[in-house]
Order: sequence, then C-alpha cells, then structure tokens
Amino acid sequence: MSGYQALAKGAGKVPAILVVHENRGLNPHIEDVTRRFALEGFLALAPDALSSFGGSPADPEKAIAMIKDLDMEATVKNFAAAAAYLKTHPQSTGKVGVVGFCWGGAVANYLAVQSTDIIAAVPYYGKQPPTEDVVKIKASLLLHYAELDERINKGIPDLKEALQKAGVEHELYMYEGTEHAFNNDTNPARYNKVAAELAWKRTIDFLTRKLKG
Repeated sequence: MSGYQALAKGAGKVPAILVVHENRGLNPHIEDVTRRFALEGFLALAPDALSSFGGSPADPEKAIAMIKDLDMEATVKNFAAAAAYLKTHPQSTGKVGVVGFCWGGAVANYLAVQSTDIIAAVPYYGKQPPTEDVVKIKASLLLHYAELDERINKGIPDLKEALQKAGVEHELYMYEGTEHAFNNDTNPARYNKVAAELAWKRTIDFLTRKLKG
C-alpha cells in the first residue's frame, strides 16, 4: 500500500496514528488532517485504500465508485498490516491509534475488532461493526456522530448495548444539528466549524490520554 506519512521535525519517538480516509480516497484534505496529527505530537500515516487500483484518483466521484469495489475484509487486513507497521516503526513508541472518517469510520470500527495492535479508535460517523463482533474489541473507543445522519445513526442503540455488555471502554458524542462529514472543511455544504473543532479537541485529548499516558 502507498500512503501519506507525517511527523513533526525533531519529534523523536512518539505514538502513532493511522488515519483512514473518507470514500473520496486519499486526497489533499486527508493529507492535511494527517499533518494536523503530526503537529499534535504523533507519527501519522494515511494509507491509500485504493492502492491496489493504482491509487486514489483526483476525481472524488471516481474514488467513490472505486471504493464500492473494494473487498472490505481484505481492506481491513491491509489497514491492520499498516497498524503493525506503525507499532514497529523506529520513530514510534509502539502505541497505535486509529482515526477514520465516513467510510474510514467504518474501517476504524472494524479495525478495533480485528487488530490487537490498536489501543484507541476514533471513528467519525462510521458504520458500526456487527454486534456479535463487539466482544472482540480490546481498544478504547471515542465515537463521534452527526445528529442528522439518520442512516448511520440507526445502528447506535445496538452498538451501545453491545459495548456495555462486553465491557468495552467507550465515549459517545452526538453533535447537534450536524450532518454526515461535518468535520470536512473542504465540503462547505456539510462542514460545521463548531462541531468539528469540539470533536477535534476531544479526539486529541482522548488520544493523548490513551497513547501518551
């Protein structure tokens, strides 16, 4: 897999963050988010899920169509391999978290189920994993949801019940008046500055506690 990696100059050994892009592929917005994590003191890597197709195209509509052709099971395994890579990276402390957006939020959820290398997972408005798999989660979760995102939100009650039964440590936040993809500041129709900034602060605080403590 190809990807975009960022680390602040002179950072030394720091915890690592796997950044999972939306269904529009690895684009300049996700690269910018990856740099933001680096500036917060993390080694950040955003793999391109469309690497096997030659990489993410510049046209987001083409990326959306290509994402639909991905084998999700194989894709999650690829990201699990990326997490293992970050765990043993010479500039990593060995502690790894994952943050995913939209389609990447679903990948982050599935990765929390599949990878024992993930300590903390932060899915933004991501499709929930099958409830029967929740018991496999060892990571701590921080879940961000958009109030008006009806399709994704339908799965929240079952997920909450499963998380509580399995004893999985989690925090869940619903952002009032927001739509799916509210964090994407390159999408004026969906971006919500107040919610995005609050979710980002919560994300950094959470990852700092879980990975730097």
